[in-house]
Amino acid sequence: MMWHEETILELQPVDIAEDARRRILVLDDEPDHVEVLSTALQRQGFDVVTASSIQAGRLAVDLYHPNLVIMDVGLPDGDGLSFCQSLSDAPETCEIPVIILSGMDRTDIVRQARAAGCQYFLRKPYDPNALLLLARSAIEN
Repeated sequence: MMWHEETILELQPVDIAEDARRRILVLDDEPDHVEVLSTALQRQGFDVVTASSIQAGRLAVDLYHPNLVIMDVGLPDGDGLSFCQSLSDAPETCEIPVIILSGMDRTDIVRQARAAGCQYFLRKPYDPNALLLLARSAIEN
């Protein structure tokens, strides 16, 4: 299941029990990266929902109740760390693990990501196999 921000308002909530596969939200504003990552995750049996902004990501979390969020930090409508913190702070989403993928070169970015509630941090470019292992580990724990 893939959707894009343009069609987000036409979507209906999904019954969590209707799909036994694990659902992952990929939140990134780079379409090529989203497509490659989504395809790799789907080949591993995951159900993938995508969003390209924090606003679309919030709606996707509410509608699809993902079991994992994989996200970038730099998004067009805000800071991904703030979004991560909001997931961590809310009782209904605090159990959702977050993997941050970022090309940011700040020395304190990993510390900030951890403080925001992120479980794993991978620097771009990253090893796709390492990401798949982390995704599986994050969902199973």
